[in-house]
Amino acid sequence: MDMQWKAAPADRMSALPKQFFANLVAKANDRIAEGHDVINLGQGNPDQPTPAHIVARLQEAAANPLYHKYPPFSGYPFLKNAVAERYKADYNVELDPQTEVAILFGGKTGLVEISQCLLNPGDVCLVPDPGYPDYWSGVALAGAEMFFMPLKEAHAFLPDLHAVDEETARKAKLMFMNYPNNPTGATADASFYEEVVAFARKHGIVAASDFAYGAIGYDGARPVSFLQTPGAKEVGIEFYTLSKTYNMAGWRVGFALGNRDIIALINTIQDHYYCSLFGGIQEAAALALTGPQQCVSDLTARYEQRRDALFQELDSIGWRAKKPSGSFFCWLPVPQGYTSESFADKLLQEANVVVAPGNGFGVHGEGYVRLGLLADEARLREAVRRIGKLGLF
Repeated sequence: MDMQWKAAPADRMSALPKQFFANLVAKANDRIAEGHDVINLGQGNPDQPTPAHIVARLQEAAANPLYHKYPPFSGYPFLKNAVAERYKADYNVELDPQTEVAILFGGKTGLVEISQCLLNPGDVCLVPDPGYPDYWSGVALAGAEMFFMPLKEAHAFLPDLHAVDEETARKAKLMFMNYPNNPTGATADASFYEEVVAFARKHGIVAASDFAYGAIGYDGARPVSFLQTPGAKEVGIEFYTLSKTYNMAGWRVGFALGNRDIIALINTIQDHYYCSLFGGIQEAAALALTGPQQCVSDLTARYEQRRDALFQELDSIGWRAKKPSGSFFCWLPVPQGYTSESFADKLLQEANVVVAPGNGFGVHGEGYVRLGLLADEARLREAVRRIGKLGLF
């Protein structure tokens, strides 16, 4: 009798972490399918459309027959020039477009690729906890190990680099950091990045800054770019994306910026995966970066108004938390007697409100839930009022 044929997955497939957000979406969709009015504040998907002038440029560029051919493998120079211009204007950071800029299929892709570029089995990657789960995916694909750096409220949700023991620091080759932070909404100042540069240089570690929410800072403060720090390009890179800044999440346009040796590695690995982005998208992305920036200011102001409205309602029900200083996320403690997951499940089942349980972002996320400012003020207020009726605070 012939053996039944079966595809045998590679070991690396079983090493991959479970997709946390897929389970969250499934739970929400099940509730919606039952006919409930669900307010979904658990995901990080911008709710506003891409600004009209960017969409119009794509529509025009799509007709250009040049873009119907394969694009250059590392992308069109005009898009690299555009992101370099934006960084010069916003952060006074000088970037060589040809050697210090790589075009990515969204920031997430680069965050996975860098681990594959730098880490061997047995190497260590320093990872924030709580943090963005896709950092773990790249480390797993590389067969490397993770050392989790706790982000605690008592330390302003910044990692304590002095708490990394010498042996771990010696084995580490890569460190992720992310400010404005997902999920805590914290921001980092220049002194923190100066500490990072010194730490990375001392131990031979590549510092990778995830700057996905770099445009979203509140109370008049612009978030600081890691690349503004003296010596940053000597020890690391920064990842930037148009997803949040210009509501272009579905367009999949991101960048790696900084150290030219690392940028060359990223371009090399991408040569084996991709043939760059559709040229029409690249042209529209360049316009986003070099065109009017009022849409960015307006978007940040919108999120700040939502934040303030939300916290006004939270205060009214006795749910105390610190306002985020950046990103579009709020990091809220769960009431006594609940875990992050049991509380999130209760809100879904009894209030029809979706929040992300903090333990999905790491062990030190337990005791919190993440709520996104990705609904209008009326829906945010309604969500809190529904939660208030449960009498948990």
